[in-house]
Amino acid sequence: MGAQIRVYRQKITATSAMRKIFKAMELIATSRIGKARGRVASSLPYSNAITRAVSAVASQHEIDHPLTREHTDARRSAVLVMTSDRGLAGSYSASVLKQAESLITKLRDENKEVVTYILGRKGQAYFDFRNREYKQVWTGNTDAPVFEVAREIGNVLVDSFNAAYEDGGVDEIHLVFTQFKSMVTQEPTVVRLLPLEVVEQEVTNQEELLPLYEFEPEPAQVLDALLPRYIESRIFTAMLQAAASELAARQRAMKSAGDNASELIKKYTRLRNNARQAEITQELTEIVAGADAL
Repeated sequence: MGAQIRVYRQKITATSAMRKIFKAMELIATSRIGKARGRVASSLPYSNAITRAVSAVASQHEIDHPLTREHTDARRSAVLVMTSDRGLAGSYSASVLKQAESLITKLRDENKEVVTYILGRKGQAYFDFRNREYKQVWTGNTDAPVFEVAREIGNVLVDSFNAAYEDGGVDEIHLVFTQFKSMVTQEPTVVRLLPLEVVEQEVTNQEELLPLYEFEPEPAQVLDALLPRYIESRIFTAMLQAAASELAARQRAMKSAGDNASELIKKYTRLRNNARQAEITQELTEIVAGADAL
């Protein structure tokens, strides 16, 4: 009985220490999620404005530009997968990787070669464990993105898109990330970055009309300047959304883990008390039996 009590005490001590870690990580994620959501909200006006500008140029003029030209016989596609650098975020990275696997399978079913780019150590570990190749990886600060990394990723992807097929160039670029909708809803999303999709929609509101622009210099030169900035903006916005989603997922996961630790402590405390009571009862029974024998 004494050994059993010691085992329960050790489990209570270990679980209490883990609960402190979970609570600390929950508080850290909670304190940072507000700033992350603010960065997402701050990035939207610029992203929306540059999207409207690019759409205006591409839709109002018949421009044959490499970044907007559809490839009817696409042979190679690039996929950028955004995961986290650290774990303890529930199913955050697993959901993104599952979505990426579905996209890769779909592209291969269309007889397209897939070139993978990875953001985050979790995605890198996933591909390394399965001995699967990837073109390039970026790690560090996935929960606090910086624009320089987005610019570097954008330059790499655009250069790969502009390169010839024989030189390893790609015909399509897809982005897989987690879209932040609320503190309880984060949705893995697939977006095709290039070629740029310009969709003409029926306008029901006067405010939805795109303004008519006169472009100087030529519209093609305007696109040359706007599209790289547009790609950088889309990638950075996706990184910010993924960071907010990661922090929200970690906050929920750590709260759940802390609650589970508290339940385990109650369970082990009850079992320890039962074992202690059984030990005391056994000792009393032995004393009474010894007294009766005398």
